[in-house]
Amino acid sequence: MSERFLEGRIAIVTGGASGMGRAMALALAEAGADVVIGSLLSGAPGSTIEGELVYRPGEEALEKTRSEIARCGVQAVAIALDVCEPESVRNIVQTAVNTFGKVDILANAAGMTVEHTVSGHPDALWNKVLDVNLNGIFRMTREVLPGMIERRWGRIINIASTAASVGAATSAAYCASKAGVTGLTRAVAQEGAPAHVTCNSISPGWVETDFGREWLSDIAEKQLQRQSADYIEEQRVSTPQKRLIQPHEIGALAAFLCRDEALGITGQDITVSAGALW
Repeated sequence: MSERFLEGRIAIVTGGASGMGRAMALALAEAGADVVIGSLLSGAPGSTIEGELVYRPGEEALEKTRSEIARCGVQAVAIALDVCEPESVRNIVQTAVNTFGKVDILANAAGMTVEHTVSGHPDALWNKVLDVNLNGIFRMTREVLPGMIERRWGRIINIASTAASVGAATSAAYCASKAGVTGLTRAVAQEGAPAHVTCNSISPGWVETDFGREWLSDIAEKQLQRQSADYIEEQRVSTPQKRLIQPHEIGALAAFLCRDEALGITGQDITVSAGALW
């Protein structure tokens, strides 16, 4: 099987400047796809809500990732993206179409979380998590799916989470949003199936990214009054494989799901957790 099996394909990756999004963008580029990445940047306009946990890279990080993608021998474009804003979503899709003529692959990695119980949960924080994690995927998919169906080829990969099937008292909004992602994934898979457009979700456990470390640190320091380094190490050794998932593992799986040989895999939620439940 060719290692450049995605030559001639065009991919959009949300949350593409960092973490799992960056890893997926690089894996797709290594397989030959031209890639457009978008991320919510640190200087982006719009209000933040006290209590939200989201990793916002800067312009330098966005450009650095774009350069890394280009070094794979493909074309790379990087722009700011807010998946909560329909105009921003339309802009990244139109940028891809204007530059490359189409969108073949969509990898949705943009996400955030909030640590809060249902009891006393502020509406604004609840709505923000659902808007980014679930509605953002819906908005992106709505823009690209018709073209994929028309061309009878497409791959959509959504980052869900083990939280979609395992609850946590202080992650109510996150768990709900990721369960929604798996449900949306199955619906899109059914819609795209007659045209050979696949849609799958990947549910990682703890992944060793900047966002993952910040989230674990927040739990340790604010909820447990513990040192973050000790808590992160505890999570690492508590998994059956005694490790945290690495971003490149998520990237490799995303690239595999884009192979022609993976056409029959659709509507699935694939867990990557080193054997851990959460």
